Amino acid sequence: MVSTHLQNKLALLPDQPGCYLMKDEQGTIIYVGKAKILKNRVRSYFTGAHDVKTQRLVQEIKDFEYIVTSSDVEALLLEINLIKKHDPRFNIRLKDDKTYPFIKITNERHPRLIITRQVKRDKGKYFGPYPNVYAANEVKKILDRLYPLRKCHVLPNKVCLYYHLGQCLAPCVFDVSAETYKKMSDEIVSFLNGGYKDVKQDLMKKMAEAAAEMEFEKAGEFRDQINAIETTMEKQKMTMNDFVDRDVFGYAIDKGWMCVQVFFIRQGKLIERDVSQFPFYNDADEDFLTFIGQFYQKANHIPPKEIFLPNDVDAEAVAALLPDTKVLVPVRGNKKDLVKLAYKNAKIALNEKFMLLERNEERTVGAVEKLGEQMGIPTPSRIEAFDNSNIHGTDPVSAMVTFLDGKPNKNDYRKYKIKTVEGQMIMPRCAKL
Repeated sequence: MVSTHLQNKLALLPDQPGCYLMKDEQGTIIYVGKAKILKNRVRSYFTGAHDVKTQRLVQEIKDFEYIVTSSDVEALLLEINLIKKHDPRFNIRLKDDKTYPFIKITNERHPRLIITRQVKRDKGKYFGPYPNVYAANEVKKILDRLYPLRKCHVLPNKVCLYYHLGQCLAPCVFDVSAETYKKMSDEIVSFLNGGYKDVKQDLMKKMAEAAAEMEFEKAGEFRDQINAIETTMEKQKMTMNDFVDRDVFGYAIDKGWMCVQVFFIRQGKLIERDVSQFPFYNDADEDFLTFIGQFYQKANHIPPKEIFLPNDVDAEAVAALLPDTKVLVPVRGNKKDLVKLAYKNAKIALNEKFMLLERNEERTVGAVEKLGEQMGIPTPSRIEAFDNSNIHGTDPVSAMVTFLDGKPNKNDYRKYKIKTVEGQMIMPRCAKL
């Protein structure tokens, strides 16, 4: 039953684009959405039938506010900023923090070649991401042998072992010109952009020579280096001949859930994909736009030169989010096939995992709802449990664990030193429900 307060506010909603912020009884913002027409979108939550997850959201809405914008694109940009600021628990949350390594040439007076999982706007040169961490490290070892850039994070006052191994020019002692560094950097860039074939041929020749001389251990080392190059640079799932970095998006929906698949194509090769599954509460195409906005705010997701989108997505809105990226909606050929393949994978993944997600929802959120019913209270979306301890009445401490929607939220776990209690702390026993 919609309260009189909400009914009065719903009657005053404007027919303009903007963002809306849903609040619970404590005034906490629990959901942020955008709409082309605020009046129609916000009212839709309180009319008609909804699935279980949307009903759960609506049941907790006790108030809302809205911000009018001059266009739908402005509303999208504002929505992303509001989600980032308030972190509403019903909004899309990209909890998959997996990152893939990059090979980086640092932007320093004496540059280094490093493996990193963080992409920063520091004018360094990044190559990747590479899904096989071991192979990426092996390729770096090959480059270290070929191009003796410095290895030390801080320059020492004397030459180190790498200098004696021929893997460093020892800028700590000797003067190394900027032209020398530029030449090595350009050759490394060429290697990582496809010029590795000459190096691979040289290693194959050395492997054959070592095997002919019965030096099988050395031949095995060359073989492993060749395999590392192939794994990192060649053995990809799909290849395009234009060597353009691009991300290909596809999404599928079913029963209020969305699965988004992103194919990462680097130097024309499909090297990896990202899979995200989450419930959505808005129109599917609207929440997909929100997903893209959040996706590229993560540190390890830097926008490529091109993005391919399905044909039902507002490409102009995405272009406004990513002004330095070319946003395309392919209509035919291999590029269209890539988008279809991303959609196909998303649909398969959603069908395979939907039952598992449904069971997990029942085991967590469903259990919390039943707990609230048994206790005669609103659904306890946040539960905090404490455990107190002491050493023979001294040094009392306490630990707190937190659950959100029935799932452990380890970011909110806390430890406390008790300063206001003397002697043992005795906690009352809870009655069994």
